[in-house]
Amino acid sequence: MMDHRWYAIQTYAGSEQAVKRAIEEIVVNNSIEEKLKEIIVPTEDVIEVKNGKKKITERSLYPGYAFAHLDLDTRLWHMIQSLPKVGRFIGESKKPTPLSEKDIQLILEKAEKKGAPKPKIFFETGESVRITEGPFANFTGAVEEYDMEHGKLRLNVLIFGRSTPVEILYSQVEKIV
Repeated sequence: MMDHRWYAIQTYAGSEQAVKRAIEEIVVNNSIEEKLKEIIVPTEDVIEVKNGKKKITERSLYPGYAFAHLDLDTRLWHMIQSLPKVGRFIGESKKPTPLSEKDIQLILEKAEKKGAPKPKIFFETGESVRITEGPFANFTGAVEEYDMEHGKLRLNVLIFGRSTPVEILYSQVEKIV
């Protein structure tokens, strides 16, 4: 009888996708596809601005972890455990412990609810930024509020000697170093 449960597998940071592919290869190469229902590495999109160019990259929501829905036996556990870049299975007393239904539901929801790309840079209240595009290009302002959800900043910008509140996308500003 198959007993598929979710397990958290610790990987080297940045190697989550490589470990995912390696586990998928193990089950195919050993003809045990039925033991793996799925393996996920939840990610989010982040916007990076480098040299004035916007680039969207993927970043792991849980750096250093892959989550596998497995029918885990000792043989499969040792095969996965011995892969390069795999730390260990998360569990009690050195044995893999399945994730609770509540925990895996949270992880799966986060994985499915890929929101708008988030900035890789975080802004502090009061921090000075320069607006790089739009009608207020080349103006500087102080960050008043930072809306992560919508990727917007509320700035206080000095326009004609008057402090004016401006709402702008974080991708249209750069930090003043």
